[in-house]
Amino acid sequence: MTMTSTQRLACALTAGAALVAGLAGCVPLVIGGAAVAGAGMVATDRRTSGAQLDDQGIELRGAARVRDIANDDMNVTVISFNRQVLLVGTVGNEGDRRRVEESVSRVDNVRSVVNEITVGPGSTLPQRSNDAFITGKVKASLLDQKDIFANAFKVVTERGVVYLMGIATRREVDRATDITRGVPGVQKVVRVVEVVSDADLAATQARQGGTGAPPPPVQDGASSSSARVPLPPMAPLPSTGGTAAPAPAGSGVTTSPVR
Repeated sequence: MTMTSTQRLACALTAGAALVAGLAGCVPLVIGGAAVAGAGMVATDRRTSGAQLDDQGIELRGAARVRDIANDDMNVTVISFNRQVLLVGTVGNEGDRRRVEESVSRVDNVRSVVNEITVGPGSTLPQRSNDAFITGKVKASLLDQKDIFANAFKVVTERGVVYLMGIATRREVDRATDITRGVPGVQKVVRVVEVVSDADLAATQARQGGTGAPPPPVQDGASSSSARVPLPPMAPLPSTGGTAAPAPAGSGVTTSPVR
C-alpha cells in the first residue's frame, strides 16, 4: 500500500515524538544510531553490511570512551556513517572538545572525525523537541521526492542545524540540500557526504546485489567525475558560505555548510 505525504509525515513525526519522550530520562551522552536496523533497512542501505555493523560498533565504543571522560557539562552525540564519525553537542570548555575528538578518533575502524561540538550550555528540552520535529520533517520531505533516494541520507539535527550524512551522487546531494533548506525551522545545512559518480554507484550496488536504487541519470551536463574511492578519502563538496569545524588534515573529508 502506498503512503500519502501526510501519512509519511505523521509516521516520521510520531517517531520523533517517541524519541523526545525518552530524552528526559536519558544520560547526557547519546549514541547516534547504534540500534540494530531491520532487514528491510539493511537491504536499502548503500553501505555494505560490514560497514553498517562497523558503524554500530563505532557508536557503542565511541560512547563508552566519551563516558569515561564525561562530566556534568558534557552532552555529546556520536554518529557514524560508513566509518566516518560526526560529533555534535556541547561541552564546558575547548579542552573537553578536543579530548572527545581525540578519544573517539582512536576507536577501531574510524577513518575520520568531523567535530561539530560547541562550547556552551547544553540544549534545553524544548530545543531537543524542536530538533526531533525538524528531523522528522526533513525525512518526510526527502521521502516525498520521486527523483531522490531518501535512504541515501542520514539526517541529524542539532539546535536547528541539519547535518546530512550518506553516500550519494552530487546531483542527489544538491537536491537533498535544496529540499532540506526549504523545511521550516532549519537554520543551516551541513553536508558530510561521500560523493560518488553514477557509474561507480551502479557498480557498487551490483556487487551488493542491487541494494539502494540508483538515482535518475545526471541531466544538463552535470558532472559525474567524482568517483568513489575505497576507504579512506571522501570527495569534498564546494562550500557555499557559513563555517564548520575542519576535518583532520589529510583525512580527505570536508564539511560543506550551506547557510
